[in-house]
Amino acid sequence: MKIGTIELDNPLVLAPMAGITQLPLRLLAREHGCALVVSEMVSANGLTHRGKKTFELLKSDPAERPLSVQLFGKEPAVLRDAAQIVQAEGADMVDINLGCSVRKVLKQGAGVALMQDPKRLEAILKAMRGALAIPLTAKLRSGWDGSGEQAVAIARIAQDCGVDGIAIHPRTARQGFAGKADWSLIARLKETVSIPVIGNGDVRTPEDVVRMLRQTGCDAVMIGRAAVGNPWIFSETLALMNGRTPVTPSPAMRLEVALRYVDCAIDHFGEPRAVRMMRTHLAWFVKGLPGAAAFRDTLVRLATRQDVADALRSYFEGLPLPD
Repeated sequence: MKIGTIELDNPLVLAPMAGITQLPLRLLAREHGCALVVSEMVSANGLTHRGKKTFELLKSDPAERPLSVQLFGKEPAVLRDAAQIVQAEGADMVDINLGCSVRKVLKQGAGVALMQDPKRLEAILKAMRGALAIPLTAKLRSGWDGSGEQAVAIARIAQDCGVDGIAIHPRTARQGFAGKADWSLIARLKETVSIPVIGNGDVRTPEDVVRMLRQTGCDAVMIGRAAVGNPWIFSETLALMNGRTPVTPSPAMRLEVALRYVDCAIDHFGEPRAVRMMRTHLAWFVKGLPGAAAFRDTLVRLATRQDVADALRSYFEGLPLPD
């Protein structure tokens, strides 16, 4: 699959998730076979005002390339300048967020609010495309009603403005993550535009990925919450796509990856901050496993990297081996 000038190894993409798709998690996804990782959404205003915390979100590592950085905002000139900053900082691709329905983003006129303002969006996309030498993509929702008409119209505008690909989460702005994603809209967009279409929504297992590809004809699948604490979904999906039986990770494999995540977080954020983050983030790695609730209760007491390692070893070494 190719997006603009970027050739991807396979059709698996890690979705942007605020406060989640930071460098350590992106590295894990790439190590397990994900072809393209996307940063959490980054404020265009924050970048153009040279905000220190905003610039921290652009920190990258060669091992995660190719990397797409997702921007949000509403002003064409600001998004143009922010896109240039992202490009100068070494990203391989820029994505614009047209799907976030969080209230504070909507109040700024950004995210999915832009789907109600096609003229402004057209100006934004033209400004960004004209400023970039790297691929530009857009991630959108169905729109503000269930018809999907807004998504179809925005997809056409995006293509006409030179956008290199679109990702579609086929839920409405009002749905959030509730209800069922309408995969038929993914197929509809694939029939509407000639640029790559990436499907997203209700992808929980490797089988769901394969089913979405077959049912919708989309060029790639974007995996979000199912990949959090579970990077094996990428390697398992690739195995399934290649006719092999996916291997369920053993407790030892889970421990190794969790410790790898901890060490990456410490390298990236420093030990005090990383350990505080682990009090919530490690819950991702035990979701659905035996004794997960009791393990989560121990996380509030973590203070050092050694505490984290001891807690992880105690938990995973006590798990039964998979059948």
